[in-house]
Amino acid sequence: MTINDYPPLLTVGVVSVAALLAFLLFFYYPLLFEKRIDRLESFLRKQKKTPAIYINYVLANRLEDEARLIIDQLMSKYKKAETQAQFKAAFGVYQKDMATVREAVPHMRKSDYRTYYETFLLIENRESDQARETLQSIKKHWMRLTLLVEIEINAGRYETAIQYAREALNSSRGVHRYVLYRKYEEVLPQAVEGIS
Repeated sequence: MTINDYPPLLTVGVVSVAALLAFLLFFYYPLLFEKRIDRLESFLRKQKKTPAIYINYVLANRLEDEARLIIDQLMSKYKKAETQAQFKAAFGVYQKDMATVREAVPHMRKSDYRTYYETFLLIENRESDQARETLQSIKKHWMRLTLLVEIEINAGRYETAIQYAREALNSSRGVHRYVLYRKYEEVLPQAVEGIS
């Protein structure tokens, strides 16, 4: 079986590469690189069968009923304490339950996410000077800016918070951009004006 006299191995190879590229384009591009909020929302809404991704949509849109259901699905699906800790911490921040976040952080691997949640706890405890020092070790620019927004809001400096929020939105992509957009839409509506 040859197409235009090409060897079958070459035909299978080209088709396989094309299928892989199509998968990457339709799944990983929106997940990691998309900047348009409407496309991100459409992508996330379709991820009901993938709870590890769909949780971002549920938490960002504050869907109370679905949030508990998704978290239970994730806890039963992922048995490793490290993986569960990240979901528990995100859910704890969503519920504003700092005890849950504090419980989850020691089980996380050393990463930007662990440092992010440790810094978030410092901010909630009104230790902004120590939080500023800790957030310097975070490599992801959007994470540092998000934490600076929280520090500025707690200090009552809303103009600076809006500036950091806009910067955070502009430096983030994919699912993280969507979550930040929904959060700032609720907390700092001036920060999301003109962003789509």
